[in-house]
Amino acid sequence: MRKTILALAALLAFGLAGAAQAGKPVNVNRADAATLADSLDGIGLAKAQAIVAWRTQHGGFKRAEDLTEVKGIGAHTVERNRAFIRLNDSGAAPAAAAKPAAAKH
Repeated sequence: MRKTILALAALLAFGLAGAAQAGKPVNVNRADAATLADSLDGIGLAKAQAIVAWRTQHGGFKRAEDLTEVKGIGAHTVERNRAFIRLNDSGAAPAAAAKPAAAKH
């Protein structure tokens, strides 16, 4: 009985943790800071405000990887949110950038 209760508690804890980390599709070139913070995992209001400031100064994001130009946002955060990042209103998530081919010597 005790093992059953512990197993159910663990499943509930993992289920809630996963739900808390789930993102929502958002156009990073149009959304306000509050929407960005609500939609992207690991992006709080301060980072969302930095995204809006970068976008205003530089004219928008052309690739999801451009988000790494914003202080405090790394490649891991971009990859974790890739399925939710939108660059326009088409609704399609951006593909991962192609890795350059290794140089032959």
